[in-house]
Amino acid sequence: MMAFENTASRSPWNVQRRWKAATRKLRELGSIASALVDTAHPYMAHIVPMRRCNLSCAYCNEFDDVSDPVPIEEMERRIDELGRLGTSVITISGGEPLLHPELDRIIARIRRTGAIAGMITNGYLLMPDRIARLNRAGLDHMQISIDNVLPDAVSKKSLKVLDAKLRMLAEHADFHVNINSVVGGGIANPTDALTVSERALALGFSSTIGIIHDGSGQLKPLGEVERTVWDKVRRLTRRNYSRFNHFQEAIANGQPNDWRCRAGARYLYICEFGLVHYCSQQRGYPGVPLAEYGNADIKREFLTEKSCAPNCTISCVHQVSYIDHWRAPQTSQITPGGAHGASPGADAGLVQIR
Repeated sequence: MMAFENTASRSPWNVQRRWKAATRKLRELGSIASALVDTAHPYMAHIVPMRRCNLSCAYCNEFDDVSDPVPIEEMERRIDELGRLGTSVITISGGEPLLHPELDRIIARIRRTGAIAGMITNGYLLMPDRIARLNRAGLDHMQISIDNVLPDAVSKKSLKVLDAKLRMLAEHADFHVNINSVVGGGIANPTDALTVSERALALGFSSTIGIIHDGSGQLKPLGEVERTVWDKVRRLTRRNYSRFNHFQEAIANGQPNDWRCRAGARYLYICEFGLVHYCSQQRGYPGVPLAEYGNADIKREFLTEKSCAPNCTISCVHQVSYIDHWRAPQTSQITPGGAHGASPGADAGLVQIR
C-alpha cells in the first residue's frame, strides 16, 4: 500500500470558512424545505458547459477531445432559465468544467439565481490560485472521483496523482469537498476504494463510494470482494441521507428498486446543446430545449413512470426523487431509450454512499 504524506485534516477553520459552512447548511436546509412544500420546480440540475476533457479514461462516454466551450453568454442564459424554473441546486459537469475559460462567471451566475452551486471535476487542473478563484466565485460543493491508488490503462484518476491536489483543497478551499471512489466492473483492485475513502476522511473531506453501472445505467451486482470493500467504506461514512433508504443496498445485491423516478421534473440534465434530458444515460428524453421547458413539462414528467427505474443505479436522480416518494402516484409510462453508456467519473452515473 502506498504511503501518503501525513497532513492535518483540513487546516484550522478561520471565521470566514466557518461562516460559509454555516450559511451553506442553512441554504441547503431551506432548499429541502422548499422541495417538500412545492413540487412544481426542479430540485437539482446538472448542466454541461464543456464536453471536452483533458483525460481519456477508457470507461467514460461523457467527454470528447474536440468540443469548444459553450459560449459564456449562452451559459448564462441557460442558468437564468434554470433560475426561472426555480431550480434549487445547479451542478456543473462535463467533460472537464475547469477547461471552460469563464467558469468563474458560470458559478457566480448560478449563485445569482439563488441556487446552490456544485461542480464535478477530475481535479487535475487545481492549483491554489484556481481554488481561491472558485472561493470568490461562490462555489458551494466540489466532487472529485478517484478510481484507483495507482494509475492504470483504464483510468489516470489515481490517488497517487491527485493527492497533492487534495492537500491543496484541504488548505485553501472554503467550499465542501467530496471524494468519490468506485467498485464494480473494470476496477482492477476493489480495495483501492477503501484506501481512497480513508485518505479523503483523513483530510477532512466527505467520502462516497460508487457502484459502476452497465452501459444503459442499469444495475451491476457486486462480487464478494467488492461487497466486502463496499461494506467497509459504508461503515466509515455513516453520516449521510442515503443511509436512510434501501436503494443502495438493493443495487449492491443486484435487486430492483421500487421507486418513482422524477427525472424531467425534480432532476434535469442539460447537455452542451441546451436540451433537457432525464439523465446522462437517457439522453434524448424528453430532448426539449431548456428555453422552452415550463411548468407543464415539469408536471407531465413528475407524473410519468420511467420503465428504466427499477434497475437504475443513478443515485443523484434517486435521492432527489425520494423527496416525493410518498406522494403523487405516477399515472403515465414511458420506456426511455438511447442510453449512452457508463461514466464512473460522473456523479450522474453512480450510486453513492457517504
